[in-house]
Amino acid sequence: MKIYLAGPLFTAAELAFNKNLATSLSEAGHDVFLPQEQSSGERTALSILRSLLEAIQLCDVVIANMDGPDPDSGTSWECGYAFGRDKPIIAFRTDVRRDQNENLGPYNLMMWASATARLDGPYPAMSKLAADLLPLLNAPALKREQSGQHTNLGTWRK
Repeated sequence: MKIYLAGPLFTAAELAFNKNLATSLSEAGHDVFLPQEQSSGERTALSILRSLLEAIQLCDVVIANMDGPDPDSGTSWECGYAFGRDKPIIAFRTDVRRDQNENLGPYNLMMWASATARLDGPYPAMSKLAADLLPLLNAPALKREQSGQHTNLGTWRK
């Protein structure tokens, strides 16, 4: 499966987490597009944006990190673009912080409600997150024809 791995990429810890998760998914036989590997070198913001948009258009699923009190703005934008293109989205969270209103979700309601599947951690180890992500990649809702209908697989709380 072609995966677009969306998440914050501004600290050494974020970069390492993203790379480790991408490696785990790749080792399981998936083709993973990791945006942080595309934005280096002498490129313009517009050329980077175009390559990211193309990758989202070509992917089968977006896997998105929703950590933080409010998910990363770039990740949120990527999810919105993917949702608009009827791409399945698996949102995950390793963060232990939770919103107080469970009816609105544990983080930004637009991100939480639009995800095809949610892994609302916390995940103490990236290996456990990868193990829980892999079965979702075979879920029928992620392999559906482009029907224009969004199917939510629900929330798995750890």
